[in-house]
Amino acid sequence: MTPDRKILILSAISIVALVIASVSATIALMPRSETVSLPAAQTITQPNIAHNSSNVPQRRAYAGPENVAFTLYTVEVVAEIDSGETYRYWTFNGTVPGPMLRVMKGDNVTITIVNPANSTRSHSIDLHAVIGPGGGATLSDTQAGQSKAFKFKATREGLYVYHCATMPVDEHIAHGMYGLILVEDPVSLLPVGPTVREFYVVQGDFYSVGSKGQDGHHDFDLKEMRSENPDYVVFNGKVGSLVGAGKALTANVNEKVRIYFGVGGPNLVSSFHIIGEIFDTVYPEGSLKSTTTLTNVQTTLVPGGGSAIVEFKPEVAGEQYYLVDHSLSRAIEKGALGQLIVTGTSNPGIYGFP
Repeated sequence: MTPDRKILILSAISIVALVIASVSATIALMPRSETVSLPAAQTITQPNIAHNSSNVPQRRAYAGPENVAFTLYTVEVVAEIDSGETYRYWTFNGTVPGPMLRVMKGDNVTITIVNPANSTRSHSIDLHAVIGPGGGATLSDTQAGQSKAFKFKATREGLYVYHCATMPVDEHIAHGMYGLILVEDPVSLLPVGPTVREFYVVQGDFYSVGSKGQDGHHDFDLKEMRSENPDYVVFNGKVGSLVGAGKALTANVNEKVRIYFGVGGPNLVSSFHIIGEIFDTVYPEGSLKSTTTLTNVQTTLVPGGGSAIVEFKPEVAGEQYYLVDHSLSRAIEKGALGQLIVTGTSNPGIYGFP
């Protein structure tokens, strides 16, 4: 073999080796489709994160504006978001949503935030009922192991969202830090009493590592949140929170049902609907001014960080009334499904076989 031919062969071998190395490196960098392996579920320190929908504070007898005080504990807790699947929630008072607050227009309201020493973050509160910078957030940002209080006057009636507003705000909300505050007008009160059933329901979207239905502990997924692609869209903090005995909403035939409904977010809008019912009255976007009410509404649109009050009287007994976000993949695939059970004697001629 001549020296020139030997050099040519060695050069060709070197080129082939470089090509193979380049292709191998490219393949290594290509994204791969693989199942995310989740760690085992952590110890559930609170088995049920869901706020009981019937836990609505009673209206107080009104004798004029009062000084009203609430203490909210920013509790971080690991609990089930679905059967066999856990998530680390950040909460107000250990539930999602946090407690419903109820005051009268004109009240002087003091809010105290208590952030336990074992918290991993600072927390705060922005109440949409507050008129002032940050809605309270600038005065309430509280480090772990500390507490802070601030006050505001409830000047506008309506149903308002509150949420944590410590940066990054969307991340705190995506961990479950939201709730509703009702400011009632003492001059034109909504009827309450033994013939009215009031419920508290808040929708939220949750973003996690892994997929819904995969057992184990699901950490928060920042990338999914930023792309607005939640694994879970649920009522009151978890899948199935409003389904089945002891959890479903319950009412009697001809009894007025009132639902205080909100959307904590952080991202999605809700098309709130009850399958098998028509809302007799809707107070859109939480406004309590009588001129804003709508009648005979099938589905009401509730924005992120917004609310609505819906009222209706069931006329037919049954267990298959379902609360849904009528963007139905959220109800069927992601958990935005609740149940209403109606008992009693149905009104004749309304529904049935011919």
